[in-house]
Amino acid sequence: MDEARARDVLAAAGVLPGRAEDARLLSLGENAVFAAGDLVVKVGRDAELLDRARRELAVAVWLAEQDVPAVRAAGPEALSVEGHPVTVWQRLPEPVRPAEPRDLAELLRMVHALPVPSFESFELPPRDLLDGVERWLRLAGEAIDPRDAAYLRERRDGFASAAAALTPRLPRGPIHGDALPRNVHVGPSGPVLVDLETVSLDLREHDLVVMALSHDRYGMSAAAYDSFTEAYGWDVREWSGCAVLRGARETASCAWVAQHAPSNPKARAEFERRVGSLREGDPTVRWYPF
Repeated sequence: MDEARARDVLAAAGVLPGRAEDARLLSLGENAVFAAGDLVVKVGRDAELLDRARRELAVAVWLAEQDVPAVRAAGPEALSVEGHPVTVWQRLPEPVRPAEPRDLAELLRMVHALPVPSFESFELPPRDLLDGVERWLRLAGEAIDPRDAAYLRERRDGFASAAAALTPRLPRGPIHGDALPRNVHVGPSGPVLVDLETVSLDLREHDLVVMALSHDRYGMSAAAYDSFTEAYGWDVREWSGCAVLRGARETASCAWVAQHAPSNPKARAEFERRVGSLREGDPTVRWYPF
C-alpha cells in the first residue's frame, strides 16, 4: 500500500470533516497514519489486520478505564473500507520534547502492574513476535533473495520453539508489545503510550528485551539504557532467556523491513544489512531504524 492508495481509502471511509487529500501523512508502514484537525486516522495495509485494529480500540478503552496515560479512541469501531481496516483516534497535542527511555520505563511499570483484562468478545493474545514473518516475506516477494527468505523462515521456527520453553523471571501479564520510546508521546500533560496494536498477554520480559536490542543494535547509549533499567527497576540482560527473545525480535525486525523492499531501495539495503549480520552471527553490526 502506497500513500496514494491509502489516501483513496481514507477518502472512501468518510471519517474526516475535510478532504482526504488535505490530511497530513504522519507515517507509512503497516498502517498509513494521517492527521487532520483533532483526529488521527490509521489505514491498515490489508484485510488481515482488521481483527488487530478492533482489538486495539478495545485496549484503548480498557487503558482509559485503568487510568493509564495512552492514546484515546475517537471512533467506536474499526471500519473495513475497500479491504483495509480504518480506525479513528483523538489527536494528541504537539510534543513538548522527545520521549526518553525513562519515560517508557515508567509507563511500562504501570502497564505491567495491571491485572489481566476481561473482554467480552476476545482475550488478549500472546505476543507472537514471529507471527508476521511469513506475511512480511510474502509481501517482499522477488525483491529479496529467496535464500534469505528461507533462512529467516528456518530461524523463525528455531526461535519459536526456544521461546516456548522459556522460564520467565517476571510474572506473565499485560504488555505493550513494541516498547520503544517512539511509541511514547510527551505532551503538555506528560508521557502517554501510543500504538496499542501489539498489546498482549505474555512475558513482561518481551517489553524489556526491546530496549536491550536498541542498545545493542540501534546505537542507544549506555547512559540512556541505564536510565531505562533504573526507572523500571531491573535489567533484563540478567535473565538467562534474554538471548532467545532478543534473537526472535531480531528475526522479526529483519523480516519486517523486507516487506518495504519492493518499493523502497533504502529498505532493501537495510534488509540486506540486517540479514547479512544475522547470517554472519555478528551481533555488533549497527542496524538503522526504518
